[in-house]
Amino acid sequence: MGVDMEMFDFVVIGGGSAGYAAAATATRSGLKTVCIEGGDEVGGLCILRGCMPSKTLIESANRFLTLRRATQFGLSAGPIGFDSGAIIQRKRDLIASFARHREEQLTDGRFEFVRGRAEFTDSHHVKVKLLAGGEQQIEGKSFLISTGSVLNSIDLRGLNEVGFLDSNTGLDSERFPRSIVILGGGAVALEFAHFYNALGVEVTVVQRSNQVLKEADPDIAEALVTALRKRGVRVICGTKLLRVERTELGKSVWYEWNGEKQVVEAVEIFYALGRRPDVLGLGLEKAGVGTDKQNAVAVNEMLQTSQPHIFAAGDVTGLYEIVHIAVQQGETAARNAQRLLNRQAPESIDYRLKMFAMFSEPQIAVVGITEREAAKQGLDIRVAKYPFDDHGKSIVRGEVEGFVKLIAYAKNGEIAGGAAIGPEASEIIHEIAVAMHFHSTAATLASIPHYHPTLSEIWAYPAEELAEVAERSR
Repeated sequence: MGVDMEMFDFVVIGGGSAGYAAAATATRSGLKTVCIEGGDEVGGLCILRGCMPSKTLIESANRFLTLRRATQFGLSAGPIGFDSGAIIQRKRDLIASFARHREEQLTDGRFEFVRGRAEFTDSHHVKVKLLAGGEQQIEGKSFLISTGSVLNSIDLRGLNEVGFLDSNTGLDSERFPRSIVILGGGAVALEFAHFYNALGVEVTVVQRSNQVLKEADPDIAEALVTALRKRGVRVICGTKLLRVERTELGKSVWYEWNGEKQVVEAVEIFYALGRRPDVLGLGLEKAGVGTDKQNAVAVNEMLQTSQPHIFAAGDVTGLYEIVHIAVQQGETAARNAQRLLNRQAPESIDYRLKMFAMFSEPQIAVVGITEREAAKQGLDIRVAKYPFDDHGKSIVRGEVEGFVKLIAYAKNGEIAGGAAIGPEASEIIHEIAVAMHFHSTAATLASIPHYHPTLSEIWAYPAEELAEVAERSR
């Protein structure tokens, strides 16, 4: 920018989903804004190594599954196969396009964009080590920390020596192993389990917690495990990982299960044991910004850190590793920065419509509160479910695994949450999100006409059940 020091109203550190959303929102509000991105690539986790590349690979796997199942519909697809190199190249091409578009958005002149690694020198100043060389000093009236997350690490003997794939390297590996052990039972682990299994890889999932998706309702997790095992995926929960060794077959993972030592062997290991906030080198202590026990930047409901003029959003907060929530947080933080500068009260973020989706087979999607969360909070709720194996459109599609679940508050019938495991769960969940946005009751949802036969009409059945329960309890 040609000056030793420049003052900005709003300084964004990190140009991923949260950071870009915040910078764009702040600029529209009239704040003089700069966005500082220290990564070697521009785009953030979602575009570069998260949502978009993984879903691109899964789309190829899903199309391959469709071909394999052609005979179920009276069709003959002939000899089928796949080209792993072409699958990966398609992913590379699409991600390069997505990344170019994000870079164009960041550099279109609406706000300053600086390529470099920022470090706080105090609560109102950062020094930036420019990627092109040199250093730049920036002063800010308010800040947003949105530096994202990095792969978590655990002390597992032999793992680094033996080697492994992870959600970075696995997305770009053109060699699909004959067999693979996936360490972890979260969304990344289970989506890759589906991807590899669909392409004929022998998959074993080793999860430390007692269920996959440890925060999910047990009925959702159990239904997914049943589906995975039906497809030949081995799922082992409730383990303690002990060590990794190299073997004649490839690699082995030793673990303890039910008090006994067990071992599973495969050609390759996939490490999917979560991510952690990326705060290294930010100089948070110099700015007086506090972190929690997981080293995440601690924030309140207004996204403020321990310094009221310094906000945080996205994975670095350790709250939700979900893109649309990162965007929501970034936008809220930007508006609150403007409110702060205008001496107005900040707004609180509303997570009532928080959503989660996983692109496994079958898909899983959740919005709002879960049964597990309701129990922890002592909420009085009513729950109704309906299976896909009794639903016309899913039967026609040949996709009958799973169910939908609707949750309503007992006191007034208002929809509190919904969950689906089954065909197109990630799409049909939005009907419940819209209903919740307008504080609809189950009775209201049941009264809305649904076209037949569609997947979406399945929601009418649990809605009708909850409406009848509410009517009887009056």
